[in-house]
Amino acid sequence: MDLATGVGLAIGMGVVTTLIVLGGGFGQYYDMHAVIVIGGGCTAATIIRFPFSAMAHGLPMGAKFAFSMRKMHPRDLIEEIAKIADVVRKSGPMALESVQVDDAFLAQGIRFLADGYDRDFIRDTMERDRDNFLQRLDEGQKIYRHIGDAAPAWGMIGTLVGMVQMFANMEDPSKLGPFMAVSLLATLYGALVGNLFCLPLADKLHLKLEEEDISRTLIIDGILQIRDAKSPTIVKEMLLAYLSEHDRHAMAEAA
Repeated sequence: MDLATGVGLAIGMGVVTTLIVLGGGFGQYYDMHAVIVIGGGCTAATIIRFPFSAMAHGLPMGAKFAFSMRKMHPRDLIEEIAKIADVVRKSGPMALESVQVDDAFLAQGIRFLADGYDRDFIRDTMERDRDNFLQRLDEGQKIYRHIGDAAPAWGMIGTLVGMVQMFANMEDPSKLGPFMAVSLLATLYGALVGNLFCLPLADKLHLKLEEEDISRTLIIDGILQIRDAKSPTIVKEMLLAYLSEHDRHAMAEAA
């Protein structure tokens, strides 16, 4: 689990909750009209902007990857791929049938090697799989980013509607309070939805997308090098190009 995402959301919600409690309680911060404006408005804008198919897999996939971590860091992937290359060099591709790894994409590449598929098939299939996965993850981050952009705007719409209603009923003081609540709470809800939840999640998903792109491209290159019968040392040295300087130094120190 990505603790940073959970901890950040918990701290943000804790700050807002503390301010609400210190200010008198939750009752005065709830208004159904403001909920309708933000919830209905963001839903309508998202449906207009994205097809249902993109929303159906983009929203849950985005929520899943925003709170999850890769099982294997690129450093670990390089070490694992070097071990696989060593197995193939000593015992041949058939020995890979008994090799178990945690990363599903790497396991797919190992299966292709064990089954003896040619290089072009392995490259084309794995690259297509990587690109499709990244596209779906990118759709998820775009949807969350759009909701984050739309929520404050719909909060402003709710504020304008509330102010129009308030000024239209200036002769009745009993109606001024509810209309003012719609005005202020719609802005509050929109700011919270956009700046505490959706925009941070979209940024986190963008980082996850870059991380997955690097890791899966690394795996593809490693599998192809093994398919070309390169030695474990050469495979490892070639894959080090995917690591940052910090990670390269960490691997060198560990070695």
